[in-house]
Amino acid sequence: MSTLSMPTCPLCAHAPTQAYHQDKRRQYFQCPQCDLVFADPAALLPPEQEQAVYNQHENNPEDLGYRRFLNRVAEPLLARVGNAPKQGLDFGSGPGPTLSVMLAEAGHQMAIYDPYFAADESVLSHQYDFITCTEAIEHFYQPSREWQLLLSMLKPQGWLGLMTKMVTSHAGFVTWHYKNDPTHVSFFSRKTFAYLAERDQLTLEFVGNDVILLRKK
Repeated sequence: MSTLSMPTCPLCAHAPTQAYHQDKRRQYFQCPQCDLVFADPAALLPPEQEQAVYNQHENNPEDLGYRRFLNRVAEPLLARVGNAPKQGLDFGSGPGPTLSVMLAEAGHQMAIYDPYFAADESVLSHQYDFITCTEAIEHFYQPSREWQLLLSMLKPQGWLGLMTKMVTSHAGFVTWHYKNDPTHVSFFSRKTFAYLAERDQLTLEFVGNDVILLRKK
């Protein structure tokens, strides 16, 4: 593939991007500016096939193991948000909203949004004290659009709590099971989040290997 035909980065719009990896399923590219690794746009699933994959998820707020998993982002976020009731949004809540239930149990007023399972777009016209987006950002076909939407809904001093597995090296990516999910199309790294934080005036914290906390200045 020639440089001229390399796709534009779907996160920061840099062009050209670089070939990164190819497996039996699809090709991947990397942006030299923001470090995003992303799947070939031609390989993205149509909506009905994408939703069919999501329908196989069995998320349930009564599942204690799932709650423990989500608590990796809930606990540090709650520590920073404080005890006073706040307005929150869980973006990409999935077929069995659970994090929103946990945060509501902690005393906060929660809204949810998911393009397939909770598609009430009226919640997108409000601003929130905090927004969570767990195991969802890697599904974004147009991450620039969703990123700007998330920032637009966040109040000044508001918190954005993300959870996603991050790219650590090319060698690790080659054998990474995470990329094999056909709905995983945008792969962030610490460098990607550092780029976004600097560009968009956000403070940035990493909690463990897959939790990212950003605050609007």
